[in-house]
Amino acid sequence: MSSLVKEDLEKKLFKPLSQNLYEFIEIEFSVQDRYYLCVSVTKNEEVKIIMVKHYRMGLDEKYEVTKKWSLNDLQMIDGKEADTDNPFFDLHFKKVYSLEAYSCASKYAFARTVNKLNHAYLKKDLQIVNFDSTYINDDSIWSSNNKDCLVLMRICFYAFNLVCLSLCPLPL
Repeated sequence: MSSLVKEDLEKKLFKPLSQNLYEFIEIEFSVQDRYYLCVSVTKNEEVKIIMVKHYRMGLDEKYEVTKKWSLNDLQMIDGKEADTDNPFFDLHFKKVYSLEAYSCASKYAFARTVNKLNHAYLKKDLQIVNFDSTYINDDSIWSSNNKDCLVLMRICFYAFNLVCLSLCPLPL
């Protein structure tokens, strides 16, 4: 489903703006409407973070840009709590925007993409705080193109170890 939405976003919104869409996540912003947080790169190699409202008019899907920022203006991404599984994070521009991703995995996918594009295009000192750095940085042992699956695999590995340890008899 998400690949269809990405394809539709690229065709109807980003290609006409001459931008390449790198990542998008669904965010909980409004009860009645669907919103996406997108990361794109312009022809001038400027990285943009764009909030897009998604709605329907009859049978047609429509997308409307509601907020647009430059990655150059982003000072910090705050994941709120690194050791809990929550979808909440803050984007610190001149103003702080508190957002809720659809899932914790999508929050990490967004932070990884922003971090990767920052290293590729800006190379500025972007603070990414309250995230588990193992899942953000590409230099970890769990690094791959499909990091969300690896995050899930690592969580399952830890859960399996906990089950095994709980089944071991304790010496009396």
